Amino acid sequence: MHSLTELSKHDLETLFDHVQAAIALVDRDGTLISWNSAFDTGKRQHPNAKNLQDLFLQKDAETVRSKLAEGVKDRWAGEFAITETDAAVLCDFRLIPTLNEHMIFIAERIESEADAEEMVGKLRKQVKLFQVESEVSKKLARNKQIEMEAVLAQAEEVAHVDALTFLPNRRTIVKDLQSEVMRAERYRSLFSISVVDIDNFKAVNDTYGHPVGDEVLRHVALQLRDSIRHPDVVGRYGGEEFIILLPNSDQQAAAEQAARLCREISSKVMRSKDHDVQVTISVGIAQFRIGEDSWHSLLKRADNAMFKAKNQGRDRWVIGD
Repeated sequence: MHSLTELSKHDLETLFDHVQAAIALVDRDGTLISWNSAFDTGKRQHPNAKNLQDLFLQKDAETVRSKLAEGVKDRWAGEFAITETDAAVLCDFRLIPTLNEHMIFIAERIESEADAEEMVGKLRKQVKLFQVESEVSKKLARNKQIEMEAVLAQAEEVAHVDALTFLPNRRTIVKDLQSEVMRAERYRSLFSISVVDIDNFKAVNDTYGHPVGDEVLRHVALQLRDSIRHPDVVGRYGGEEFIILLPNSDQQAAAEQAARLCREISSKVMRSKDHDVQVTISVGIAQFRIGEDSWHSLLKRADNAMFKAKNQGRDRWVIGD
């Protein structure tokens, strides 16, 4: 058996092109030197990009630049365009220094909740290691504390994010719903929610396959996230269902938002590698009734309204009783 160091340049290129992870060789300043086909799939969205940090969202570019400058082995999680769509997905990132002063960047997509939980477990192991090292070497305690806090923040973020859509996951959005209900009850303030369901999603999976179904979920999630106002929050409740929380809003404001979301999503065709998919949504709306509703009854009324929207023909919104 030959070691990797004995493989030719051509053999290594062939090997890396058959790896699903996006891999690139970069300089310490982030200048892209070479990359495999998986990395090129995402890079095609940014044809003029010369540096690795150019491929990241603005809020993450400085983090990448700093990690490259340190020139040490590192690992973290974040958003990265690794598909042919515009949607960034949750990835496990690694930086590995080489002997010739370059850096190898690896972005491996976190595909499922199991992958996300594995990532959280590894990050937590790092935290334990940092705690032990801090006890052994007091001189490095402050630096390790800072590094540990950063890893804890990464673990916290991954644990509360849906790995497919990069929205708050079911546990997080339900917790936020409960908090908003308590706030509305205490301060007697307005609060409404919308339950959003992708129409005919099973038919999409049956016709085009689950990978295209996943692309549809990411496509809708991105549109919902980018189309709602602050401080509204959207999360993935499960399957093809999402929840939007609208603090300080009555059902009429929620209905205006739902009408706009229905128009925007139905007007944009979701383009995957081999298929164009027309997507619509059905939305159920409910306004919190002070002194009457619990978070569960509020959610139930919105869910029932969503099913009424589907029964009335889909691609529409209904206000719950």
